[in-house]
Amino acid sequence: MKFCSNCGATVTHKIPAGDSLPRYVCDACNTIHYQNPRMIVGCVPVWEDQVLLCKRAIEPRRGLWTVPAGFMENGETLDKGAARETLEEANARVEIGALYAVYNIPHVNQVYLLFLAKLLDLNFHAGEESLETRLFREDEIPWDQLAFATVRNTLTHYFSDRARNHFGFHLGTIERPPRV
Repeated sequence: MKFCSNCGATVTHKIPAGDSLPRYVCDACNTIHYQNPRMIVGCVPVWEDQVLLCKRAIEPRRGLWTVPAGFMENGETLDKGAARETLEEANARVEIGALYAVYNIPHVNQVYLLFLAKLLDLNFHAGEESLETRLFREDEIPWDQLAFATVRNTLTHYFSDRARNHFGFHLGTIERPPRV
């Protein structure tokens, strides 16, 4: 950040008085510009013993499979955002259930919030951000073609919980992958 969004003056990266972290502070009007993690909302859409996945048509990880999820918008609730993302990416209507998994991803400043959801019908198809949408049974999941660790972890928990017939809440942190 170079300029203040409030007055257009230059900003300095420093620790403001009364704070403990460096922030962008306007040199003219003293506005403090906080930068906070982005919220990613989505769901695991279920139909009987299958889950709906989307093959990504956009970067990052184009061509790999994911659950429908994306950035939460201002003015919407977590569950409404998850339902909207599912409609946008898979043209699927869902009934959002319980919050199922939360993943902190500090190295990219994101927090994933994923719900369990019930598909309301089988009338779904790829949206603009998806190349393909498809229902998968556990033994059909393309584990080596999943886009993100959050998706892999969530699906692993889902199928384990389903086998036990007990769905708990899952919290985790995805660390930066080691550089090779």
